[in-house]
Amino acid sequence: MPPSRLKRLGYDDLAILEREDDLGGTWHVNRYPGLAVDIPSSTYSYSFEPNPHWSRLFAPGSELKAYAVHVADKYDLRRHMRFDTVVQGARWDEESSTWVVTLEGGETVAGRFLLTATGFLSQPKAARHRGHRGLRGHGRAHHPLGRRHRVWRASGSASSAPARRPCRLIPEAGQGGRPPDRLPAHTDLRQPEDGRQGARRRARRVREGAADPEGHPPGRYVDPRAPHGRRSAALPRPPGGQPDRQAGVRGAPQAPGEGPRAAGEASWPDYDFGCKRPTFSNTYFPTFTKDHVDLETTTISHVDANGIVTEDGRRADLDVLVLATGFNLWDTNFPAIEIIGREGRDLGKWWRETRFSAYEGIAVPKFPNFFSLNSPYSYSGLSYFTTIETQMAHMDRLLKAMNKKGSSIFEVTEEANTEFLDRMTGLLGNSVFNAGQCSTARSYYFNQHGEAVLLRPTSTLSAHREAVSFPLEDYAFSNA
Repeated sequence: MPPSRLKRLGYDDLAILEREDDLGGTWHVNRYPGLAVDIPSSTYSYSFEPNPHWSRLFAPGSELKAYAVHVADKYDLRRHMRFDTVVQGARWDEESSTWVVTLEGGETVAGRFLLTATGFLSQPKAARHRGHRGLRGHGRAHHPLGRRHRVWRASGSASSAPARRPCRLIPEAGQGGRPPDRLPAHTDLRQPEDGRQGARRRARRVREGAADPEGHPPGRYVDPRAPHGRRSAALPRPPGGQPDRQAGVRGAPQAPGEGPRAAGEASWPDYDFGCKRPTFSNTYFPTFTKDHVDLETTTISHVDANGIVTEDGRRADLDVLVLATGFNLWDTNFPAIEIIGREGRDLGKWWRETRFSAYEGIAVPKFPNFFSLNSPYSYSGLSYFTTIETQMAHMDRLLKAMNKKGSSIFEVTEEANTEFLDRMTGLLGNSVFNAGQCSTARSYYFNQHGEAVLLRPTSTLSAHREAVSFPLEDYAFSNA
């Protein structure tokens, strides 16, 4: 939705380049059974365009896709979109003071501003299993598979079995048997009709301009630091004085109450709650107790055309191998394309060789007229919608100031970026990432420097206040 903000500011000559064949991102690409959002649906929408039609507390993927289509159509964004367009890279051209974007096939597109919204969960993490590409029918499947398959195997954090077909779950097999995260209880309710009527009334008030200026529904400003230990004062303190970060999950029905205890013990994490993104489920552990499910913790040695062979020499033929190995954030997603700024600075290389940083989670020195939406210390709130709206507010203030000054180029200063980075890293000191036990989690929160830089360690309200009041002196303004 930043393009809608640009249009409101008078920038209507836009090119939105999309790799897939339609909009919607993950909700367009993925259509597997049970696909749903993992946070309350009420927070998964823009404050200025609330959705009163969610059917459940945790809406299914098809509804999320429909919401994305609705927003794009209502705000006239689709006409700016080019689908099936793969971007290979972007380079700042000093002579013309423009960004030149190179597409697959060699075509180039030039523009005054570059805004990247590529997401950091878009480039898959390759499986390390030797020979996995040799499995018959290897490929990427985003659609549901038929139930005719006799055996399912899963390599990754978790998977549940469809119907009553044989299934074996192998947590992070081939990577040292990493266990999944703790799973607090999950309450997914169907939205009652009176609740939907209330949501429709609230949406109507927002459209009429009579709602709260921000229009945020309850829960919009939940502190994103809470699951990661920043609110440690609210947690019980044992005699040693350190907060007990496990107290909130010990009482939940997580381990199987019936069936093999070994399954629960084999899959139980040995790191602190919050080291990884919390996963909510009422069915994960009970799955291990079913007769048609086996939990295999032996590492995979290799994969051949017919199945898998574990390190102890046992083999298992299979019909389907599900690789739930996640995404490669820090090598290929930050950023997802090559971006070259002033003086030949390669953004990805610079981040990996120094430290991952972005002023207020959106701007980077040596990269003029550049907005990076998925950036270090950018994520704030329960969903990306609060993050994006905070960034939209930052863009609004910055571009208005640039126009008022009669300038055409902005660039955040090195000093401002360094000061912001130092402040964010200082605030992480009491988080579970720094003060907890996360060494065995292999969490995607941590980059190759051992730093957890995805989440902004401030409240959502604080992030929004700074977005509308940051010092304009933190930017240098100039003309081409």
